[in-house]
Amino acid sequence: MPLWTCEQCGAQFPERAAPPASCPICEDERQYVNWKGQQWFARETLAERHRIVWRDDLGISGIGLEPGFAIGQRALIVPETDGCVMWDCIPLATREAVEHVRSLGGLKAIAVSHPHYYGAVADWSEAFGGVPVYLHGDDRQWVTRPHAGIVPWTGDSHRISDDITLVRTGGHFAGGTILHWRAGADGRGALLTGDVAMVAMDRRSLSFMYSFPNYIPLNASAVRSIAQAVAPLKFDRIYGAWWGKNIEAGARAAFD
Repeated sequence: MPLWTCEQCGAQFPERAAPPASCPICEDERQYVNWKGQQWFARETLAERHRIVWRDDLGISGIGLEPGFAIGQRALIVPETDGCVMWDCIPLATREAVEHVRSLGGLKAIAVSHPHYYGAVADWSEAFGGVPVYLHGDDRQWVTRPHAGIVPWTGDSHRISDDITLVRTGGHFAGGTILHWRAGADGRGALLTGDVAMVAMDRRSLSFMYSFPNYIPLNASAVRSIAQAVAPLKFDRIYGAWWGKNIEAGARAAFD
């Protein structure tokens, strides 16, 4: 039986003969149901219609689908000496893409900012021997394909290594998470924020929204909570949610 992927948000669902009746992520007010109605792709069909590409994105290898799919996200492969950490995820894993990531050192972990980026985390975990997938436990209700590799971490931070720490900021979702990479930006520190903190087009500021597609801003209290969570972190660079949506230097000033 096929695994099913939601065309609108890219979430993957368990094997079943027919696609689910609905996608709870898309029916939530932070997303939206496809204007054509709920649409699904079997995993094999998705692989036939789309390919995974990779390229440098400000010093980190990124991977994404072409033609663009779902919300158009790309994942980032953060390098470490004992294996890489995949930040956020895409809706598909292919043999060629897995081999590319192996050439970079393979994966030792996957971490995701919030449910709009869960994608095919189970497939990527299995491709690398069941590596842990760190999703904040406050968002466990949004997991569409339960898997043994998923680690629902709790609290305000979780250290993956000496240089990589997950920080719960909340905001977009209760378990909204950013990744602090201490060794990033040549040791000046980097934040990988997804769209928990959205890099603005002029690269001089960031935006905070409850729902980007539905234009619902995040309330002031939630924005202050994100700022408070980020305050102790040292960083000079921010990697945002999509290709090129980064701040190369002076990111602390832009964030503030």
